[in-house]
Amino acid sequence: MRMLFIFLDGVGLGTEDVALNPFASASLPNLDRLLGGRRLLASSTPYTGARASLSALDACLGVAGLPQSATGQAVLLTGLNIPALIGYHYGPKPNEEVARYLRNGNLFNRLMASGRRAALLNAYPPRYFASIQSGRRLFSAIPLAVTSAGIPLKTDQDLKGGQALSADFTGQGWREQLGIADIPLFTPHEAGQRMAELASQVDFSFFEFWVSDYAGHQQDFSAAHSLLDTFDQVMGGLLKTWDDSEGLILVTSDHGNLEDLSTRRHTTNPVPLLLIGALPLRQSFTQGVKDLTGITPAILDLLSTTR
Repeated sequence: MRMLFIFLDGVGLGTEDVALNPFASASLPNLDRLLGGRRLLASSTPYTGARASLSALDACLGVAGLPQSATGQAVLLTGLNIPALIGYHYGPKPNEEVARYLRNGNLFNRLMASGRRAALLNAYPPRYFASIQSGRRLFSAIPLAVTSAGIPLKTDQDLKGGQALSADFTGQGWREQLGIADIPLFTPHEAGQRMAELASQVDFSFFEFWVSDYAGHQQDFSAAHSLLDTFDQVMGGLLKTWDDSEGLILVTSDHGNLEDLSTRRHTTNPVPLLLIGALPLRQSFTQGVKDLTGITPAILDLLSTTR
């Protein structure tokens, strides 16, 4: 049994208002078909179909203020209500209080300790590693959890060798923004197929799509529609290649943002829990999962009881 966790940074379940929510206006044929004609909106939950289920998860966790990336991602990676434990939401990158929880018993640590193979599918460019080593940059929650588990981050060489994906899926950003000309290019559909192939090599794989949160902060409808179109095409390739009998795809987020472009700030909207796979697996996974704290326990339970 395998699980692929696709993390969409800053994506909540918003309203049907096309003036605010790009999910209400963008053309997303693959996602719409997956959800029986529904859109990724609050009004579409709960939904259970032939291949997918959609529900809403609380990202506020009983703590005042707007949910933030460091604490939200740390909750997803530990199963602990970290905002409640420290008394506040925090982000974008972990402070020492949050980092302590991520270094001790995160999802990747626990999977590796149980003999499971785990991987982060994102590749990082050379300048990222240089800035980390120099101290100019701090790890965000996800690479901190991965490296704390002794799993090396994937590099440009992994991307060139077909063993990783770029954060924009296609590799175009590495060429245009980073100036690395020999990065292979994929169509979004091909990237989705490659994601499925990479996920088939391990028990648990994770992909971080941080571009969605950035677009939300920019309040740019054109950019939001473009990245959602890319994501939908990626999902098309992934869904065509993925074998539902062999595993479960999980798509969720840490907080709302992109679903309400009336503000640059995060939102208190619930976040989606989109599950793709065999119905019994989906039903088992969602039992008792009502907020972000339920994700890690459900993953560990699924992968500990299935082979």
